[in-house]
Amino acid sequence: MPRTALLSMDHQVANLAHVPDDYLPAAGRALETARAAEIPVIHVVLRLRPGHVDVHPRNKIFGALPSGLFTEDDPNAAIHPDLAPHGDEIVVAKNRVSAFAGNNLQQILAAQDIDHLVLTGIATSGIVLSTALQAADLDYGVTVLSDACADPDPALHNTLLTQLLNRRGDVTTTKEWAETLTPGA
Repeated sequence: MPRTALLSMDHQVANLAHVPDDYLPAAGRALETARAAEIPVIHVVLRLRPGHVDVHPRNKIFGALPSGLFTEDDPNAAIHPDLAPHGDEIVVAKNRVSAFAGNNLQQILAAQDIDHLVLTGIATSGIVLSTALQAADLDYGVTVLSDACADPDPALHNTLLTQLLNRRGDVTTTKEWAETLTPGA
């Protein structure tokens, strides 16, 4: 039986301003489902160093960010209160797009014998895509919760879910995933 963890990714205040209003409740349901099933939850956030000394100017995504954004002092870089960690849930900071970038996430997963990742996050074309591809290459099982992922471009979100991510793992809704965790459902 695979040991699963839910990755709750880039649910920072600044990112939630760019997704539909129905996203926050769906992401919250995913967290509630994992917690109720005693599935470990790992929160992944973008955290850059002051002055963005860890960002190369050629990096099209991060090089364009104004200095001070997504640093420890940026209040908009905090995890949204509705999706904040509970108890001893782990928070991992990354410094690029993938949840695995610039941190020890892979070591944490190995230490807990995790071999299957359930992904939620903003944006589908960013952290979800990058993390799913890298996780699949690292031989993790991958499930993407379609309603607990969002992108500023809804058409791109749909294309990624239906034409790419479903080739690297399973794509399902939060409700459908919850039903697989309930015996006899």
